[in-house]
Amino acid sequence: MKKRVLITGAAGFIGRYVAKEFSSQDYEVVGIGRGKFTDYAEWGISCWHECEITLETLRSFANQPDVIVHCAGGASVGYSVEQPRQDFCRTVDTTSYVLEYMRLHSPNSKLIYPSSAAVYGQVNVVPISEDIELSPISPYGSHKLMAEQLCQMYARQYHLSIAIVRLFSIYGEGLRKQLLWDACQKLSQGDRTFFGTGEEIRDWLHVHDVSKFLMVAKTYADSSCPIVNVGSGEGVKVRDILNHLSCALGYNEVIEFSSQPKAGDPNAYIADISKIATWGWQAYIDWHQGISDYVIWYQQQCQ
Repeated sequence: MKKRVLITGAAGFIGRYVAKEFSSQDYEVVGIGRGKFTDYAEWGISCWHECEITLETLRSFANQPDVIVHCAGGASVGYSVEQPRQDFCRTVDTTSYVLEYMRLHSPNSKLIYPSSAAVYGQVNVVPISEDIELSPISPYGSHKLMAEQLCQMYARQYHLSIAIVRLFSIYGEGLRKQLLWDACQKLSQGDRTFFGTGEEIRDWLHVHDVSKFLMVAKTYADSSCPIVNVGSGEGVKVRDILNHLSCALGYNEVIEFSSQPKAGDPNAYIADISKIATWGWQAYIDWHQGISDYVIWYQQQCQ
């Protein structure tokens, strides 16, 4: 009998890739979440349930899976600032429903919770280790931290098997928002000026690598609720990212910056990946190649 994985938010950017990875490992994949998802079968999903994530819908559709990957939740710092209550509902409320479902109906399931490096807030030392003090600076980061705390409490109190993974800067084909998408659109319109100084540093990880790591993480989920950073461990300046993107698009103009930092953006984020290294995992897709592939995908969308 096939093992079953339930992926909440499977129609989202990360959820789709996670679904495809689990399907490739011979899991039956059930997806649940908001939004139309007509091509779900192409992503390895056996059945898709378009609905809000509540205790009732989980009881109806989850069917006691071996693994739950809770990808549903807020996905934008900007949205969380404009709509903090809605972001809270998407992130914290849905996590509480998943945990209650496990406690009441599926205590043997393993939960992988993709959190965010946004829980760290502004940091003075990089790379960032998992045990530094957490001080999120946006509603998005605060809500992710609340969801983490719920996971830790349920794991400890009810002996549920959970692992929390803090994702850094995730990118890849299919992502129609954030820096790379916005930059492709701006550059194609002749706009070469971007917010910030260009010296901001990010740790970039391709979504293919993320999906493979979440497959690994299920092995380590237990009632101790381990927390690990998921990144490449390499810091890259935004200036270098955008210059490479511009060249891949075929533009030769120099990228300029406004020197005005974007509200809520930290100066430098690099993951300390020594913990996940002990789990036998490393990033495989180099950011140069990954961004070149993203440009090819973007150009195909514009044809």
